Amino acid sequence: MARAGLTAERLARAGAELADEAGFDQVTLSAVARRFDVKVASLYSHLASSQELKTRIALLALEEMADRVAAALAGRAGKDALTAFADVYRDYAREHPGRYAAAQLRLDAETAAASAGARHAQMTRAILRGYDLAEPDQTHAVRMLGSVFHGYISLEMGGGFSHSAPDTQETWSRMLDALDALLRNWPAADPPAS
Repeated sequence: MARAGLTAERLARAGAELADEAGFDQVTLSAVARRFDVKVASLYSHLASSQELKTRIALLALEEMADRVAAALAGRAGKDALTAFADVYRDYAREHPGRYAAAQLRLDAETAAASAGARHAQMTRAILRGYDLAEPDQTHAVRMLGSVFHGYISLEMGGGFSHSAPDTQETWSRMLDALDALLRNWPAADPPAS
């Protein structure tokens, strides 16, 4: 029998809060059960496993970030859109470090296809239309932006830049300037070797 008040969504939100407080790797069914002062067995009416809980947290994070990105991109183009997009990711990671980590969880193909991950890709491609990139360069640019944003955010959050000057905000701004310049001057592909 399901315990009154417990739902998969409520458990995922509690897991997301735990992830932000203690780290995504600390999220387990046992830890979430303690938050509700119930036995782990009570959660199995709503979740099949810790993996399902983590997947639900990842989906929640992807949805939250996609909503924020969509709001930030409204009416923007070019460098303004690129900056707004990047800033949402960085701000979200600072505000919700555990959820941001959850958003990096590898999802199976079916779950990924139904997730807000597709919205993230569509919004990235919308930004790139302002730079007039055609395929396959657009896909290369999507991968580059994701790698640069996630790499910088991960290093910054891990304390990788904390002991050196200049300020990380200055570096972030300069990095976005450089990405904008690169996207405006995307290198032509080498012709195929004959």
